[in-house]
Amino acid sequence: MSIKENLLAIKKTIPDTVTLVAVSKTKPMSFIQEAFDEGQRVFGENRVQEMTEKWENLPKDIEWHMIGHLQRNKVKYMAEYVSLVHGVDSPRLLAEINKQAEKHNRTISCLLQVHIAEEDTKFGFNEEELLELVANEEFKAYKNVKIVGLMGMATFTDNDDQVRKEFSGLKSLYTKLSNNYTDFTTLSMGMSGDYKIAIEEGSNMVRIGSSIFGSRN
Repeated sequence: MSIKENLLAIKKTIPDTVTLVAVSKTKPMSFIQEAFDEGQRVFGENRVQEMTEKWENLPKDIEWHMIGHLQRNKVKYMAEYVSLVHGVDSPRLLAEINKQAEKHNRTISCLLQVHIAEEDTKFGFNEEELLELVANEEFKAYKNVKIVGLMGMATFTDNDDQVRKEFSGLKSLYTKLSNNYTDFTTLSMGMSGDYKIAIEEGSNMVRIGSSIFGSRN
């Protein structure tokens, strides 16, 4: 199937209230252009250098999302243009994003990454750390970052009940926080393998790559 057909098929399974992030990491610009021509505007990358090259060469009304683990020393290369950072997993990273955004006179939207999986390889805050961060006065003083919600990745498993439980837990935390923070509008959870469960559990942003562009090389 073509990218066009894949994209149309996926969109049929996603409610209008859910944002589709087309994960274009490692994919050539021609693939992104093809999806763009079909109306897709939000793309996710996990390497800053690759994303910057694509930003320089592709249409300027694309929203670029940084979806991978982000190193602080790379923030400066994308601060000029990135639309949303999905994986803010430490207070120091948040401080760096704020600092670099200020240089470009921008406010960068961010999601706080929560560790919900039963795997040590995933990054993110636990609930206690998260509540501590959002209550911190230093954090509240940041003018150039806007925390718009949470992101989490479920355990990579065939056990749907476990995945559902992890997503459900993150949704509860999101609801708890969004009662106090009006900027909380985005709950990013769900990828190609589990996005349907994620949407059922309250996700309003999904990250899908291989089902659109084919499996990674």
